[in-house]
Amino acid sequence: MSPLPLVASTFLVCLTVCAIPSLASPSTTQSVRSSITDFGAVGNGTTLNTEAIQKTIDHLATSGGGAVVIPEGVFLSGAIFLKAGVDLELEKNAVLKGSTNIADYPISKTRIEGHFQPWLPALVNADHVDHLRISGEGTLDGSGKPFWDEFRRRIAADRSTKNLDVPRPRLVFIEYCNDAQVIGLHFKDSGFWNLHVFHCHDCLISGLDISAGASSPSTDGMDIDSSQNITIQNCHISVNDDCICLKGSKGPFAMDDKDSPPVEHIRVSDCRFARGGSVLTVGSEATIVRDVVVEHCTVEPTATRGLSMVRLKLRPDTPQNYSDIHFRDITLSGAGQLISVAPWKQYFDLQGQPSPARSVRDVTISNITGSFGGFGTIQGNTGDVIDNILLENIDVKLTNPAPKIVGVTDFVVKNVKINGTEYGGPTPSTQTTTSP
Repeated sequence: MSPLPLVASTFLVCLTVCAIPSLASPSTTQSVRSSITDFGAVGNGTTLNTEAIQKTIDHLATSGGGAVVIPEGVFLSGAIFLKAGVDLELEKNAVLKGSTNIADYPISKTRIEGHFQPWLPALVNADHVDHLRISGEGTLDGSGKPFWDEFRRRIAADRSTKNLDVPRPRLVFIEYCNDAQVIGLHFKDSGFWNLHVFHCHDCLISGLDISAGASSPSTDGMDIDSSQNITIQNCHISVNDDCICLKGSKGPFAMDDKDSPPVEHIRVSDCRFARGGSVLTVGSEATIVRDVVVEHCTVEPTATRGLSMVRLKLRPDTPQNYSDIHFRDITLSGAGQLISVAPWKQYFDLQGQPSPARSVRDVTISNITGSFGGFGTIQGNTGDVIDNILLENIDVKLTNPAPKIVGVTDFVVKNVKINGTEYGGPTPSTQTTTSP
């Protein structure tokens, strides 16, 4: 048997037998529902309601649990903290609007960008709240513009300014939760990341509409951090950074981080992506990421810069193993790159250590149609292993069809057309073993 059918068969087996997490049960309605207005909240858009909302949460937590209900109106609030047995429901035309006063987000030790440090909490926070439900037809509004403006002011004054030098609140932070569900809401103008899920298991994210201004810095749609069995479906994302980002730890000792287990068993389906850095990014903080499927999605970037479909960041200071990642049944329209596998050196620090090993293995891109910008790049750092890349059943029109493929082994192409012409895979002009 020739090598090509053998490799292709291996990929097909992988696609068939990879564990697919079962969907969590639909969002439930708590038998006890308490409106925040019963505890003094006023929905006029100017009254600060942090205390009233937290009183509602605390009351339910000490009386058997229930759902905190935010009714129609605009309810201004700082950080609130959900507790075991307490859900959050935003009714139609309800807005939970984040305060723009940074003092309303008390600094505490939190997980951010692959480590823990004192920083701002999110507008909505949940820690060890199993079976959590955050749902409804309302809106979480981060009031992000003043935070974005402050970041830009700081970086204009000092180009060495980093993301975390300018505290900005996330919209929702869920950590150490099993069977959490976030369903149906509109996330709007987060000051920083929109939905951050850390060290969680068996979670469902469904029907979200996540948007942030075209010039909003670091407004990732979702950051799935050190979590397993996460299902993301039927979401619309239009932000100014990664639409969905898979994260873990960072640095030369990242594999020793016991708080950061592998990111694995991630399923993304039936989503629409309109603006952002990429549909799915792995990194910049990540160690082991495996068993990821993105399928039945539409990518229609509205910005002229477009967005990448696949982006795998290879960080020179971090041991990384990305494997079993599959994109299939994707429709493209607009600008952007099909794939970007490349070094990411923005903040790396070897801490005096040698550069650790990194690998990308078993990536498939199949059943892709439409029009897009460019093919993209697959090229790692010196010494990176990139192995078993399969392109299959692809028919696309590209404005920049020439790929840059460097140092890849077992690059398999089956039934791929670019601009109406069969693409047979890397040639000596595109494939080289020269290190970057």
